Amino acid sequence: MKLEGQVAIVTGAGQGIGRAVALALAREGCNVVVNDTNLSSAQQVAAEVEALGRRSRAIQADVSSAKEVEEMVDTAIRDFKKIDILVNNAGVDRLIPVLEMTEAQWDSMIDVNLKGTFLCSRVVGRQMVKQNGGRIINIASIAGSVAMPGQAAYGASKGGVLQLNRVLAVEWAKYNIYVNAVSPGATLTPMVEKILKEHPELNKNYMGRVPLKKFASPEDIADAVLFLASAGSRDITGQEITVDGGIRALHPGFVEPPSQ
Repeated sequence: MKLEGQVAIVTGAGQGIGRAVALALAREGCNVVVNDTNLSSAQQVAAEVEALGRRSRAIQADVSSAKEVEEMVDTAIRDFKKIDILVNNAGVDRLIPVLEMTEAQWDSMIDVNLKGTFLCSRVVGRQMVKQNGGRIINIASIAGSVAMPGQAAYGASKGGVLQLNRVLAVEWAKYNIYVNAVSPGATLTPMVEKILKEHPELNKNYMGRVPLKKFASPEDIADAVLFLASAGSRDITGQEITVDGGIRALHPGFVEPPSQ
């Protein structure tokens, strides 16, 4: 297996992309620390990891809290002695126009999505420096690069993640720490399904623009993470892999010609 004996922390791994990533890493030989704010969900995924023959530990922690992040990483190191891979996946999203957005709603998305990525990377980075190596994969979003109405806070947070991704890659290259990002488009996670239920018009609008005519699955994102976690990405750092069915490549004024 590609990652036999390695240890990974996956944040926000109780469902959706995080769960898919945790299980994909386990299938490739990783022992996995499963983080989520919902302990029951984290424990369920940890049990799934163990069913694949790997060691796992469920840890309840809010990634926007420096104290809780420190405690989570300390527990992981105590239990597993090292950290080879960090996947910063924990995130929150709500479609809210700026004129309707409260300060608390803005702070919530920035704190979890961007500050949480910073806090986890900083603490795990210290351990990776001691080990002289590691891989950090940040789950960003195409919303961090293109404007989407209703996603000012989410887009700002993910744009910040992409810039943090580049800076960490440059600062930490001398420690043999690789830092890369995966930017999903619309992916059928519980969070996105909730948004589509609240705003059904988005389904038709988005699908009408996606060249591959499908939503991504959490497993599609997990496969990109696996590549960046593996030796196959040995000369790649500071980069972003976009998994969006081609929508970001499409010119916004494109109209599909009629079939012949």
